[in-house]
Amino acid sequence: MSLREGDLRDLVDDVFEVDSYQSKMGDDKNIITISFTVADKKPAEDLANFLEKGYNFILDADVTSGEQADGKYKVFVEIQREKGANANINEMLDGVKKLSAVENFKFRYYKDFHSKSATLEQMEQDIPVDPDKYGMIATESNMNNFKNFFNKSYVDSIEMYENKITIKKKYAEPIRLKFIDFGDTQQTLDSISESFNANDFAEIIFLSKYVGDYNITKYGNKLTFENAGKTLVVERL
Repeated sequence: MSLREGDLRDLVDDVFEVDSYQSKMGDDKNIITISFTVADKKPAEDLANFLEKGYNFILDADVTSGEQADGKYKVFVEIQREKGANANINEMLDGVKKLSAVENFKFRYYKDFHSKSATLEQMEQDIPVDPDKYGMIATESNMNNFKNFFNKSYVDSIEMYENKITIKKKYAEPIRLKFIDFGDTQQTLDSISESFNANDFAEIIFLSKYVGDYNITKYGNKLTFENAGKTLVVERL
């Protein structure tokens, strides 16, 4: 059955990822990967089928074989990394918007902490279309990658959706954090106006044992995690 406008309403997340996963069609420097998050398997399959059949620039569209940790499914799309690729992504988004009733999509490049509005102008600024520049941009983005920031962690999984980070560890309740800021340590710390909080030392000990060997400090209700010259600012949810 062909999809009609609004058929995937409330089923597709409004944040998608770009170049966060390896391509199965070729070298990553030559292929852009886009991943949408969908609430259930059948609508995910419908979306993948719609995309693969509806756009001749799409090399492949597929669905994860099983659900993610949050019970949702990923739809992976691969297109050629070439001049005009961002215009192709923009065209594809127009179709997904009609199906999902999502008015304003945002994208996260290479699992960056920050998601940005998926306008053509912003995508052209952030998504490399020149294979020769891909490695340099991906390496730079890697420094802002929430997966890599927690590379010293003891936890089993880290997921981020919009401004919420969920950290999971076996045999323990997940920790949920609200993302506030991320960047170079000194600049990020200078932006915090709250005073140092020495009253919640037990929480710092708990987080250190749960997450790992990070310099964790609390300012008011804000927690800071430091790693390799970068600092993440969050609040507990």
